[in-house]
Amino acid sequence: MTDTTALISRACAHSRHLERQLAARPWLAERLGTSLAAPLTRADMEAFLAESPLDETNLAPRLRALKSWVAAHAMVRDLAGLAPLEEVTAAMTNIAEAAIVTAQRVLTAQLTTRFGTPRSPSGEAQALIVIGMGKLGGGELNVSSDIDLIFAYPEDGETDGARSISNFDFFTRLGRALIGAISELTGDGYVFRVDMRLRPNGDSGPLVACFEMLENYFITQGREWERYAWIKARPLTGTRHDELKNIARPFIFRKYLDFGAINAMRELHAQIRREVARREMADNVKLGPGGIREIEFLAQVFQLIRGGGDHGLQIRPTLKVLRALVHRGQLEAETEALLAAAYDFLRRLEHRIQYLEDAQTHTIPGNAEDRLRLARAMNCDDYEGLIAALNVHRHIVGKHFTEVFGDPVAQDHRLDPIWQGACEAGPTGDCLGELGYRKPLESSARLQEFRNSARLRSMGDEARHRLDALMPRILELAAARPDPDQTLARMIELLEAICRRSAYLALLQQYPQAMARVVELVSASSWAATYVTRHPLLLDELLDNRSLTEEPDWSHFATALHEAMERLGDDVERQMDVMREQHHAQVFRLLNRDLAGQLSVERLSDHLSAAADTVLAETLSLNWKRARRHADEHRFGILGYGKLGGKELGYASDLDLVYVHDDPNTDCQPVYARLAQRINTWLDSRTAAGHLFEIDTRLRPNGESGLLVVSLEGFAQYLRNDAWVWELQALTRARFCAGHPAVGAQFETLRTGLLAQQRDITKLREEVLGMRRKMRESFANKGPGFELKHDAGGLIDVEFIVQYLVLAYSHAHPELTENKGNIALLGRAANAGLIPAALAEASANSYRALRHAQHGLRLNQYKSRVPDDSLDHWRTPVQALWQSVFGE
Repeated sequence: MTDTTALISRACAHSRHLERQLAARPWLAERLGTSLAAPLTRADMEAFLAESPLDETNLAPRLRALKSWVAAHAMVRDLAGLAPLEEVTAAMTNIAEAAIVTAQRVLTAQLTTRFGTPRSPSGEAQALIVIGMGKLGGGELNVSSDIDLIFAYPEDGETDGARSISNFDFFTRLGRALIGAISELTGDGYVFRVDMRLRPNGDSGPLVACFEMLENYFITQGREWERYAWIKARPLTGTRHDELKNIARPFIFRKYLDFGAINAMRELHAQIRREVARREMADNVKLGPGGIREIEFLAQVFQLIRGGGDHGLQIRPTLKVLRALVHRGQLEAETEALLAAAYDFLRRLEHRIQYLEDAQTHTIPGNAEDRLRLARAMNCDDYEGLIAALNVHRHIVGKHFTEVFGDPVAQDHRLDPIWQGACEAGPTGDCLGELGYRKPLESSARLQEFRNSARLRSMGDEARHRLDALMPRILELAAARPDPDQTLARMIELLEAICRRSAYLALLQQYPQAMARVVELVSASSWAATYVTRHPLLLDELLDNRSLTEEPDWSHFATALHEAMERLGDDVERQMDVMREQHHAQVFRLLNRDLAGQLSVERLSDHLSAAADTVLAETLSLNWKRARRHADEHRFGILGYGKLGGKELGYASDLDLVYVHDDPNTDCQPVYARLAQRINTWLDSRTAAGHLFEIDTRLRPNGESGLLVVSLEGFAQYLRNDAWVWELQALTRARFCAGHPAVGAQFETLRTGLLAQQRDITKLREEVLGMRRKMRESFANKGPGFELKHDAGGLIDVEFIVQYLVLAYSHAHPELTENKGNIALLGRAANAGLIPAALAEASANSYRALRHAQHGLRLNQYKSRVPDDSLDHWRTPVQALWQSVFGE
């Protein structure tokens, strides 16, 4: 390694403070000479303090000696280019923690001797909890920082000594002594300046607070900026930290998305900016434009917005937060890299400013000599080079800060008068007509009704201000859609649902691109409008372009869903909510891609079916864990029938489920019955987060009168001996969706064997035709036009043709037993020579086209009926194939 004397000499060239320290402490240079080869650890610091017994008389000088050594060590290594930023901030943080822990131990022993041990009313010993805030809490302390502390203790009570005092009095005395030991200026200097102003009620509040007082303060008086401060709060001493975290977490992190935090932090930053301007602090690398504080705000605003629902964002270090945001798609990797580089540069520059005199300043010095020293310490040739590099980073930070915190609707809008009912060009209806609304009088009346509604009159001032800023822009966006009046009506319905949730209005206000997407979405589909109105949490999905364009990764979704359920532990209510929220998000992403024309109906159904399978698997896993089990591992399976079984699931499809088991244990039946009931309840219940699926279990053996769960053996016997033909038809589309893999394999073997049995084709044909006639009598011909599903030549006819071919010919053509969907099976039947190839292909195209048409109708909540003959050409091939197969 380079000669340590040279390293120390180089550092002195950039720090008058180090020169003074070396002169005042003859032992320091020698100590540095033996330790500069490697970073100092917390254990090194504790060993230093343990070199001599500590008591209240020698505590203060020993702590100050520790600070001198460790701070000088970090400075020398930093200025020599041997220590990255993380090493320097960790060293400073470790000094503070070691000093606090040591001082509390020594001073507590002293006070306990006089007054006894503080105890709760139940007799439990109490200890002071020193909470590190700000950069200390985040492990990011700078080299000349004060430390922000809050003192807390769990419960009120009294000490158990002969001279008893209250716990409050004991911990107040301890807190004062602790502050003195660390911050009092002596002949040896101080360890750190201590700032207690972040405690409840600041300087006017008590020095210490019990948990009950702290919780009451959060609920009744906690302010928005305190949420920001408490993000980095970290207990350094004491016990019962989990209780403290549970008290603080609801205050810091809202349960749902909190986009109102952007406005609150924008206002806080504006106050800082005004103060910076007033005090002419443009050269302040922390508070000035593009400075350290703006990077911290960028990281922490996302924490405030999303941290309540994403525990992975409830972390403290700024750079780790930025990396976490990249993983969640909230920040581009390139942006994170630029901000991280700027943060590193600004923090290192901040340290070099402070190295000069050990002054708590963040402002570039004004004299030329110190500016040159600063430039050289930053490896720049001159001050101009330093400023050029600094300005590059500041520009980058300022740009990204403005993108997040700039107010996109701060300016008046040209359509404000229309929303306010004061259009200068005439009545509101005339103004809307000029914008392109086709039913301007209807839209004007709807607008006035909304504006004068009791719901809006009861809104708070902040929420109403946001709505007033949004509505003119919504009027403008709706005017550009194919049906402006319908779009506006749907948007008003959405706003009526969310207007009391100010955070959603803040999201639309802050992100105009999200608002434009919402207008586009509700314009394209009434089902989509209803879906987002019921689940406004989904508005957040519109902020991440990747989630709306990337192909879903269902294995990743399964892992993420499982991890989310595990984090929530035994909180069943929250697990049900989060599962709904995550499934709704997946459906919403597919809906956006669907409306953008990125998905065929078949591919959409595959994805929706995969999402349902994932939810079923996790629901089974969760409910099995809580079951009164007869064994550690279940032998249970969930079978999908109907649309789920055929992987033709739609957005609002029911799930047709059959529950089976293959368990020899004689006690298993009631266990599995209760398990199935819990699964049904879990899936079908409506919670605060909405609904998952309607569940239909009537396709089980003997229908509603049968057992909810049947053994595979009993299932096989029923299907062989007692099943109706329509139940065998249903079996052609059945598949194993979730459960024990061995049960799934056995079911597939059973299903294949049953379908491949040789049957009397004449009898089978008569029964299939009889069932089809009953269905037509029940469902078809109920109105003019063509009912896509039930009328002749429709979707059901294709399904019946395929089911008949599977049941009639699988014994000779086993490839027909595979559950590959109607289109693929038509092709296989044609390849087997069972139906004409040209007719099979034409009918497959018809089936695809009719499903697409049905899907389009359902997106706007119309029934599957077209009122004219526009789709009749698709019926013709299906009717011809029906004639070919059944002869009628």
